[in-house]
Amino acid sequence: MSNYKLGLDYAIEEDQNDTLSIYKTQFHIPKSPDGNELIYMTGNSLGLQPKQTKAYINQELKDWANLGVEGHTEAKNPWLPYHEFLNKNMAKVVGAKPIEIVVMNTLTANLHFMMVSFYRPTKKRYKILIESDAFPSDKYAVESQLRYHGYDDKEGLILWKPREGQELLNYDDLEDILKKQGEEIALIMIGGVNYYTGQFFDLKRITELGHKYGCMIGFDCAHGAGNVELNLHDSGADFAVWCTYKYLNSGPGSLAGCFVHERHAHNKALNRFTGWWSHNKETRFNMRDEFDQLPGAEGWQLSNPPILSMAAIKASLDMFNEIGIKSLTEKSKKLTGYFEFLLKQLGEDTIRIITPSNPNERGCQLSIQVINADKTLHNKLTEAGVISDWREPDVIRCAPTPLYNSYQDIYYLVEKLKTILN
Repeated sequence: MSNYKLGLDYAIEEDQNDTLSIYKTQFHIPKSPDGNELIYMTGNSLGLQPKQTKAYINQELKDWANLGVEGHTEAKNPWLPYHEFLNKNMAKVVGAKPIEIVVMNTLTANLHFMMVSFYRPTKKRYKILIESDAFPSDKYAVESQLRYHGYDDKEGLILWKPREGQELLNYDDLEDILKKQGEEIALIMIGGVNYYTGQFFDLKRITELGHKYGCMIGFDCAHGAGNVELNLHDSGADFAVWCTYKYLNSGPGSLAGCFVHERHAHNKALNRFTGWWSHNKETRFNMRDEFDQLPGAEGWQLSNPPILSMAAIKASLDMFNEIGIKSLTEKSKKLTGYFEFLLKQLGEDTIRIITPSNPNERGCQLSIQVINADKTLHNKLTEAGVISDWREPDVIRCAPTPLYNSYQDIYYLVEKLKTILN
């Protein structure tokens, strides 16, 4: 969009015209010691707390206090099927069918559970392909899977790298890797939105390419869920995993989400780890029956749901359901475009944005390189009341989150940055 304008008046006017601006008041915004709201730009690291979260958790504490074990069936939101209350709204957020979704465990644990089923190496086909600058936890996880299956974790790992002097990944290079080594690759596991550059990958394109060579395809959507339209079902991916504490505002270390494509929903032959919560609900409490697999993503659960964490997720998902991911991403594109516009006024000799400029190839995060700067710049920004995120060697990540960031937040952030640079 080229119709952005300079000056505070424009930011105020945009906020007044923004139908979603009301939602900022529904979040707890961190404040400085003198009581002023901080400019919070790290929803890509930890989302802010919705004010209604407390009431949702308190409801479960109250039912636990008053009902004890009977809360499993008699609570206002009965605990036995509690995870089912999340499936429909989470499915809308990530573009899936409810049968393809389950909320369980944490992100890297879910990644390992998915690899039990979808990384099935053979003598000929055993390699795993990831992006070269994948989130460290993903890299550690796939390396450990290679070692667990008896392979060398360096020889068995294929890295999709950016070209010399570039940060972003190129699909032609991925195609070249597959042409040369596709028959040896058992699994392609890519971060849906790269944590460092903010590049949003074309999930469908990667899936179609990988499937053409007989590879299984999974995505870590930690930086995508609640941020971009993932359309997981239409992508055709075999599985995806994500956390809920970033853009989905469910609290530090909260539960994670899991997608398993419906074509695998009734495949009982798929290897997997099991527990009593993946067993048929009708006979689960008979206790002595042989294992009877639940269909769909629920069939990957092991344990009964941790209710207090799920209550926080429910609080956030109800808000997402009210707004819709489409409206959120529309605002996100405008807000991030405005941020990019203001940063570019500082001049390319000062600032370089490594995130793609095409709004369809990114979410709300912009990764900014300030020429000749080090972490002291980030520290000064923090002192000036901006909560952003520093990543070595020289990148400041800022994510104007559409649920609780405003045009004025962005205006004042860039003004503070300008002052520090001058």
